[in-house]
Amino acid sequence: MNQNIENIELLKNRLVDFSINVDETMLDRFEKYRQILVEYNQHMNLTGITEQREVYIKHFLDSVAIFKNGYIADDLSVIDVGTGAGFPGLPLKICNPKIKLTLLDSLNKRINFLKTVGQELGLNEIEYVHGRAEDIAQKPEHREKYDIATARAVASLPVLLELCVPYVKIGGFFICLKGPSVDIELGQAKNAMKLLGVRLVEKINVILPDQELKHNILVFKKEEKTPAKYPRRAGKPSKNPL
Repeated sequence: MNQNIENIELLKNRLVDFSINVDETMLDRFEKYRQILVEYNQHMNLTGITEQREVYIKHFLDSVAIFKNGYIADDLSVIDVGTGAGFPGLPLKICNPKIKLTLLDSLNKRINFLKTVGQELGLNEIEYVHGRAEDIAQKPEHREKYDIATARAVASLPVLLELCVPYVKIGGFFICLKGPSVDIELGQAKNAMKLLGVRLVEKINVILPDQELKHNILVFKKEEKTPAKYPRRAGKPSKNPL
């Protein structure tokens, strides 16, 4: 079996493990996404990971592991804050084209890349927003308008909570992907959780093929309205976390 076919089989089987209904269109879209990513990565810094198997595991499977727990359902509105090269938002959309997806990033070059991916893959109902998370969260058309906010950014958890929770409706969820220091970060985030009116409802361990590093998904439920002063102005959350 050649390497390409083997990698596609790996992707397919793991998607099935995450309770995703896989078809050829989905697998084709993932591979096309990878090809566009690799092509654009030659002239802009999108990812250090370009080899097929690694992209499938570290970007695609890592992004969609949350499906197994039933949070991503038809017609939900999802915003991916600081989406970068489109993770986890675009893989979520590829696996369930019926979600209404908003991709938010501060760099216009990345937004243009994401628009290309969306068009090439034939994905509809995606809104592309260029701006800083702190600024866009204060706009009425985005504030507390989403069923789910998600992030896969490298920021610490108190910072991510402040940037993302203001987008979520009361009763909705903030879902983020975190590495092995998750318990330390949860300890550091207690004050932010209290101030922003969310509670942790689930911590999910993600086991990926070939990976020794532990990945975790944290799911927070929003129970109270976000105070108007959050998020603080651009740069403040990371300089002085809650």
